Order: sequence, then structure tokens, then C-alpha cells
Amino acid sequence: MRRLFALICAMVMTLSLAACGSETTTTSSSDTSGTPDYSSVEIPEVPDLTGTDTSAILGVEDGVLTVGMECAYAPYNWTQTDDSNGAVPIVNNPGSYANGYDVMMAKRICEAYGWELEVMAIGWDGLSPALNAGQLDAVIAGQSMTEERLAEVDMAGPYIYASIVCVAKKDSEQAKATGISNLSGSCTAQTGTIWYESCLPQIPDAEIMPEAETAPAMIMSVESGTVDFICTDMPTALGATSTYDDLVILDFSGTDDDFQVSEGDINIGISVAKGNTALKDAMNAVLEGMTAEHFNALMYQAIAVQPEI
Repeated sequence: MRRLFALICAMVMTLSLAACGSETTTTSSSDTSGTPDYSSVEIPEVPDLTGTDTSAILGVEDGVLTVGMECAYAPYNWTQTDDSNGAVPIVNNPGSYANGYDVMMAKRICEAYGWELEVMAIGWDGLSPALNAGQLDAVIAGQSMTEERLAEVDMAGPYIYASIVCVAKKDSEQAKATGISNLSGSCTAQTGTIWYESCLPQIPDAEIMPEAETAPAMIMSVESGTVDFICTDMPTALGATSTYDDLVILDFSGTDDDFQVSEGDINIGISVAKGNTALKDAMNAVLEGMTAEHFNALMYQAIAVQPEI
């Protein structure tokens, strides 16, 4: 009940986005006054593309899609000890299972083409190198579609849109902020992200501390009081507040005192090797029937079953 209440509170801070009709199945979600009602959101069925000849697509010639993710970045992805709630085995970590929004999207893609899904757990900084080395066919790990990343890999998607927010303790001075210019104190974000490299430097009075190695470490730094606030994206913030009810999301979207980010900074995509257009197009064919609201509804399904961060 504590996690459900925190989730409902966090959902109030998201924007309601329009959906389009399609042949569908229905997901469920909580609803309160002023909160988008995801109980009525109809998520498109996975398209049946099993008749497509994918034998010449680099990486899936054998009918297996090997996907890399941290398996430590809830609600995008995490590690658990069994296959409950649709989790899949982590091939390089026997006895462990991966779940989360990224796993849900990978399963949709594999179901569409009849591919087998393999998930490999790889640290954040090692994901793109592993992809370019041919160890992975794709990376589905909450990666922003930035110009810098697109110079290294090609990307399908977006498969979710993630606005930039901050997270602080509810009873803190930071929680009173109405814009980034009101923020002060110590802060951090995850290493290798635009949150740390681009967003935190935009806060005039921020005392930027060393970057956190992982998303859980980042969240624990604000929960433990090591820093006054963190910068992250909305899905990660929702996952944090669903676990810790003493945290609050600071969302300055729609104000003149918000982070200045590009569209690529908040568009989250699926990485494939540079030049693997056939695999990118195959993934886009699965995603094209989905809207931002469909993505949000699936993300809330992941948040509802995530372990404590």
C-alpha cells in the first residue's frame, strides 16, 4: 500500500498525452482525481510479423536477439531471483532474471518476429562498446537519443519519452523550488548521462558532487542525505518515489525556469550497430503503432512490480 500510494502521488506530476486507436489489449492502473487514467489505456497487440524473412538481418540470422542492459536501473531494468512477473534469464549471470520496462519492450519485439530473447547484464559504460564489438545485437537500456550517441550507434524508436526532473526529500528546502534557479545545495546524477554532464551545470547554485556509478547509487545518495537532490528522468524518478515515500519529484516542465534540453535528450531509443538499418527498421515496425500514452502505461506496469531500489 505504501508503494501504491507513492506511485499515485508521483503520477499526478506526469502529463496526459493523447492516444490513437488500434486493435488492442487492456492494461490496468490506478486513478485519482487529476491523474491520467491508465486503466482505460488500450495497448496495441503485438503485430504478427512472423512471416517476415529476417534471416539476412545482421544479428538475428539465427532467430535469437541478444539484448544488453544494466539489469540495475529500475524501472527500466533490474535483476531478480526468479521468473515472476514475466522476468527472463540473464544469460551471463546464471540463476538471475531480468525484468522491467526494457525487458517488456524486448519481449514485444521478439514476439512480433518469433525470435528468442537473450538478455545480457552489462555495466552502463560497457553497453555501446559491447554492441560495437558484436557481443550484443541491441541495447535496450534507457539510452537517450543524443547526437553524441547517434555518432556511435544507430537507434530505433523512441520507445518512451522521458522529461528531465529532480528528486529531493519532501521536507527539504529543495522541495520548495519552483524552478532550477531556486535550487541550491549538493547534487549528483548517474555517470555518463546528460543529467550529470548537461543538466546539473545549468543550475546556478548547484554544488555538483562526483557522479554516481549506477541509478540505484544515485537514488540512495539523496535518500541517505549524502546529497540534497539528484537530477534524472521522470521514469527513474517515479521508480524512486514508489520505493521511498519521503522523496518528492521536482518537475519544472512548462515553466521558463526549466532545464534546456534537446529532443534527443528526452527521446529514449534502442541502439543497434552503426549501419544495421535492417534491424533498426524491424524494431521500428513493432514500435510504430504505439503512442506516448501507450509507453507510459507500460512503464507504470513495470513500476508496479519493481523491487525496492
